[in-house]
Amino acid sequence: MPTINIGDFTTEAGGVIRDVDIAYQTWGERQEDNVVLVEHALTGDADAATWWRGLIGPGLAIDTDRFHVVCTNVLGGCKGSTGPSSPHPDGGFWGSRFPAISIRDQVAAEHAALQALGYDRFAAVIGGSMGGARALEWCALYPEAVASALVLAVSARASAWQIGMQMQQINSIEQDPAWQGGDFYETGSSPVKGMGVARKLAHLTYRGELEIDERFGTDAQPGENPRGTFRSADQRFAVESYLDYQAEKLAERFDPGSYVALTEALNRHDIGRGRGGLNRGLADIKVPTFVIGVDTDILYPYHQQEHLSRNLGNLLGMGKIVSPVGHDAFLTETRQLDQLIRRFFRLAAAL
Repeated sequence: MPTINIGDFTTEAGGVIRDVDIAYQTWGERQEDNVVLVEHALTGDADAATWWRGLIGPGLAIDTDRFHVVCTNVLGGCKGSTGPSSPHPDGGFWGSRFPAISIRDQVAAEHAALQALGYDRFAAVIGGSMGGARALEWCALYPEAVASALVLAVSARASAWQIGMQMQQINSIEQDPAWQGGDFYETGSSPVKGMGVARKLAHLTYRGELEIDERFGTDAQPGENPRGTFRSADQRFAVESYLDYQAEKLAERFDPGSYVALTEALNRHDIGRGRGGLNRGLADIKVPTFVIGVDTDILYPYHQQEHLSRNLGNLLGMGKIVSPVGHDAFLTETRQLDQLIRRFFRLAAAL
């Protein structure tokens, strides 16, 4: 995957990240007015055509015969962009030396990278969850560069409940003895147990209560008995086995340091900070914006998208995904997403 170097980057809190690389991927022929920027979620990456399979490609909702699509790996990530697991210019790895970052920092670094690649204006910026927070910040920080925006399954700021849940995930990783203050990269061990706990907590907020109960109920994992005389960690309910599997999958592909850094960035998300408060900050966003929520979302409940729709300075429209899946429906409900994204592009084209 190609990368672009943006040199040294200073965070809004004053930290300096030296010699920053941002990874990116593109699809479709680039023209002056057909660029669509897609923003990934917490554990995503620049390969948007894979994690949004069925939505990006020739003839699909984000039609690469019509649009040139670009997606970057976020600052702090672990899929080609500079993050805690990257080599430090002074030797070793960034680890604990990697500064805390915000959503605004992510967008500012991405803006610098895309400018270096010659991108000055986007027909649309599209993102869900953490990617939706980034899309909102694009509209607030660089409105002259954004013709329209599609924001999915996110809020105007992190709620106390979200921060609380996300801090428990961070704490789970940091309390793993293998974490070693974030400097575990050359120790031969990794805080995978802590990240596994974090992933299980997170995954329960990503999925819907109805879906989880319909799939697993109170069934025992085949061959195991969680109702024995004494509790045993290797005698599990089926849902426990499912969550163990989700934890193992993430540990194979994602860095714990990036998980902490990006989760902390989500905790700092607040579109109204320094902009006169939440509703004033939203009202000042004049980029035509389409908002989508999920009716069963536990992590970013639908009322948070309704709040966006009532207060954004230029609401293009609003849509609802109806699904038992919960928050992850913005990734999985391809048929509904197809129709909603096409509607967004129709409305944007009519401006």
